Formats: sequence, structure tokens, C-alpha cells
Amino acid sequence: MSSPLTFSFELFPPRTPEAQAKLPSTVAQLAAVRPDYFSVTHGAGGSGQEGTYETLLTVLEHTGVEVAPHLTCVGSTHANIAAQLQRYREAGVKRIVALRGDLPATAMSASAPGEFHYANELVRFIRAEHGNAFKIEVAAYPEMHPQANRPSEDFDNFRRKVEAGADAALTQLFYNADAYFDFIERCAKAGITIPIVPGIMPITSHANTMRFCNGCGADLPRWVRLRLEELQDDKAALLDFGLSVVTRLCETLLKNGAPGLHFYTINQSSPSLRLWKSLALSVPA
Repeated sequence: MSSPLTFSFELFPPRTPEAQAKLPSTVAQLAAVRPDYFSVTHGAGGSGQEGTYETLLTVLEHTGVEVAPHLTCVGSTHANIAAQLQRYREAGVKRIVALRGDLPATAMSASAPGEFHYANELVRFIRAEHGNAFKIEVAAYPEMHPQANRPSEDFDNFRRKVEAGADAALTQLFYNADAYFDFIERCAKAGITIPIVPGIMPITSHANTMRFCNGCGADLPRWVRLRLEELQDDKAALLDFGLSVVTRLCETLLKNGAPGLHFYTINQSSPSLRLWKSLALSVPA
């Protein structure tokens, strides 16, 4: 019997008082469709850690939905990570998104100063400290991490995270379904069986979509880019076109075995909920 599909939303800690005031309403609207959990991002080396914790508490207070904080380790210490994990456990957190985090601008290689250098070290540390108290999600890059030298190297990094004890993975955003299916095939050949949930970014503007894709190395099909360029001065038409593109992407993924979807909301409820409705996803009883 196959496992039920999982659906989740990603938030980031608000950066302004106005955004902070808007967050409870956004979270409540997203929570109305009963996602399996929210994830909450934060920056590298512990920056944004307090914002992650406060956002986590906001979600719990207004929805009661499970929350998975992002925990980045690059440049951090065992003591600092242990303290963060303990605080999350005391708050009732049962799921962690374990990430390396962005390298400092001064880093000259894939490594960085500190007691942690790679995400697989963080996964192993969480398991050693807390056993199976946390479900651990890790990142996957169907189109290769932008800082990797070659696809095989990037895949080896992913495999090490799985071997260290990851329970599941969330992918970077992508708009090419074949990239995801190729990654899944490579995982199957390598004996990797954990669920790998596609990360989905709704299309809301030409500029933002290009910025996100350029930032993470995601391929935006030429025909989509050209249409977005043409429609960038017609907001309603662009939103309709973007919804159509991403709806077809999600339908293709789910039809062909994806275990769920993880929506990058950018702290907006409307784009993800519009996509949810377009996909005719049901709300759990």
C-alpha cells in the first residue's frame, strides 16, 4: 500500500514590522487547507536563528500545524547546534530540515571554518544526540547544486546525507519535470528509497522567477521565459500563464509518482492557494 501524499508550505522569518504583522493572517489562510507541516527557513551560521524560532511559535500559536525549522550548520559548533536542537525539542518540534547553509563570502572552497562543514555531518549529529526523536528532511538538487563541480559529485553528497540518517528530502525549485524524474531514477539505481518531495515555486512575476532560477541554477524553459517577458506588463495574464505552467508541472509530477509537493510561498498565501485549487487538492477531514 502506497503512503499518502504529503503537502507542505515554506515560510521565512519576516524582516519588517509590517511583514511580521501580516504573518498570522497568511499562516491562517494556508493552514485552512490542512498541510502536513510548515517549514521555516533561516540563514547560515545561525543568523536568523531567533527569527526562525519566533516564526515557529507564531505558526503553532495560530494553527497548531506541525512546524519544521530549517537548521543550518556551516561554520557552527556542536554546542550551538545542540542548544538549538534542545530548544526545538522542548517546543514540541518533531521534524527538522537539516541543511549545510550558505557558505560565508570569504570561503575559498566547499568547506568553511567551524565544527560542521557539510549537511551529512549535521544529520549524523542529530541522530547521535536525539536518536529518532526528529524526522530529518534534507535538500536535494535535481539540476545540481549551483556550487557543485559536476552532477556525480553532487549526487554523492546527497547519498551521504541519506546514509547519515535522513528520512526524506525536499528538492530545490525546478520547472523541468524530466530533471526530477532523472534524479529519482538515479536514486533508485543507487538503492536510495527515501521520499523525495518536489519543491514548487509559483510563478508570480518575470523578475522574481528569473532571480530565483538564476540564484539556484534552475533551468527555466526558453518558451516559458519568453512568454513571461512578453506578459510582464500584464499582471493578470502573467499570473494566469504562470498558474497554467506550474499546474501542469505538478500534475505531471503527482501522476508519475511524486510523494507530495512542498510549496515555496515567499510568505504569500494567494499564489500557493490558487495553485492548490487549480490542482483540485482535497482538504483532509
